[in-house]
Amino acid sequence: MTFPQIVLKSNRDEAVRRFHPWVFSGAIGSMKGQPADGDIVEVVDNRNKYLATGHYHNGNIAVKIFSYEKIVPDVAFWKQKLQNALTVRKVIFANQPDNLTNCYRLIHGEGDGLPGLIIDYYDGVLVIQAHSIGMYRVLEDISLALQEVYGGDLKAIYHKSADTLPENFAKNVQNGYLYGNCAVPHPVKENGHTFLIDWETGQKTGFFLDQRNNRDLLAYYAKGKKVLNAFCYSGGFSIYALAAGAERVDSVDVSKKAIDLTNQNVQANFGDIATHQSYAEDVMAFLKQTSDTYDVMVLDPPAFAKSMAARHRAVQGYKRLNADGIRHLKSNGILFTFSCSQVVDRELFYNTIVAAAIEAGRQVRVLHQITQPPDHPVNLFHPEGSYLKGLVLWVE
Repeated sequence: MTFPQIVLKSNRDEAVRRFHPWVFSGAIGSMKGQPADGDIVEVVDNRNKYLATGHYHNGNIAVKIFSYEKIVPDVAFWKQKLQNALTVRKVIFANQPDNLTNCYRLIHGEGDGLPGLIIDYYDGVLVIQAHSIGMYRVLEDISLALQEVYGGDLKAIYHKSADTLPENFAKNVQNGYLYGNCAVPHPVKENGHTFLIDWETGQKTGFFLDQRNNRDLLAYYAKGKKVLNAFCYSGGFSIYALAAGAERVDSVDVSKKAIDLTNQNVQANFGDIATHQSYAEDVMAFLKQTSDTYDVMVLDPPAFAKSMAARHRAVQGYKRLNADGIRHLKSNGILFTFSCSQVVDRELFYNTIVAAAIEAGRQVRVLHQITQPPDHPVNLFHPEGSYLKGLVLWVE
């Protein structure tokens, strides 16, 4: 099979040779053929030597590479990629019985050598998000490969790509089942806690699996404490805090639907419990109007910036939010604060929290610098994949 070729300029092939999975448009000297968005292309140097294979898109990131060997990406190819990823997860969770944790991320884009593809596993159900047209166009092959990898343990495969694909293309995309069916909400276990997952109408694939280890860390500090979980979504941190014996937990999210899901998760784990209160309110407004102070606080906002152009405004937002949060911590309180904005790197986030602490006029120590869990791996050659940044702070 012959694919269109992307010919790189002289001296612009070093990144690909160093296994970075993106080819930027400025590195392209010419094209052989006329690839359309989503087409499979081969990347070659200016001497026509093969370098890689990937999906083309007419934009700043022109090629997302999924192989550095000449291949035909058929079902067998995708199966091998998926099997490799599953092998990694089996090692990660080798000492975690299914009755304690039966949900995880199977494919994390570039981290698993498949840029533009996210797959999460929820106790027999796989939820796929294609972030590129190329990956969307091979979803049927990926579905067949997943059925072979999981066999009889697989109940359903649901694709949820309408909100993650380029806008003009996504207009004609409808989410739906590629295989099987499953009622939602669907209960799963994470570290022994029950969570109800709604991939059809919930955010992302239905749950924020990337905070698993950080929720566990929060539990270590929550016993006997008054805890605020801001931007709580489905109440992950709240469940862990309550299970650890928190004196009281307040969950806040602007989305009424998120608060309803939080309440359902609290009910599923604890029944009626008087130590939890939920508020469908804007977090900044909640902090401004409440006179309460907390022993432990979680600030886990959605991405404030999705582009470099929005980065300055995002930094100012993180600063205001964290300054207000610090002011509402009791003396010797603990703050878990996060950013999932990829364009806000770890150093910039750290410096922003420094500015927030100065504005709040409090003395602060760093207890932990935290990140995403190992089932959200970072490709060594693609540091941009380290998107989740977090600090656990002791505030005097």
